[in-house]
Amino acid sequence: MGKIKEFWQKYETKIVLLLGLILVTGIAFEAGYLKGKSQIESPIIFENTQNCPQIEAKSPENTRAPQNTAPTQETVLGASSAIPADCMFVGSKNSTKYHLPTCSSAKRIKAENIVCFKSAEEAKSSGYEPSKDCIK
Repeated sequence: MGKIKEFWQKYETKIVLLLGLILVTGIAFEAGYLKGKSQIESPIIFENTQNCPQIEAKSPENTRAPQNTAPTQETVLGASSAIPADCMFVGSKNSTKYHLPTCSSAKRIKAENIVCFKSAEEAKSSGYEPSKDCIK
């Protein structure tokens, strides 16, 4: 019993300060957590999209894309209608780079200059190299 009393007398102020610090930290964390929990805002839902041609009106339940589904060729190609549907990679007659059809560089290629590749190997064998801005 003497060793415990001796230890307490020697380290009493340090133990009390440490416990106080832990208590204040815990209370501050809990107060911040409760404050943040009460400030959660509901998501913004756009209901009137008549004047927005690129946005389709969707109900909140249908806004998420289904997971674990591979994108179709139409969704991969997006708005670039000049690129044929069977192109997995696109190059230009005026360049030595090939791109993904969704890349902004590929969408800027004029329709008459598009070179279509079904694989990266086909593009490389034709003398093209991957574009650093789309293909990593």
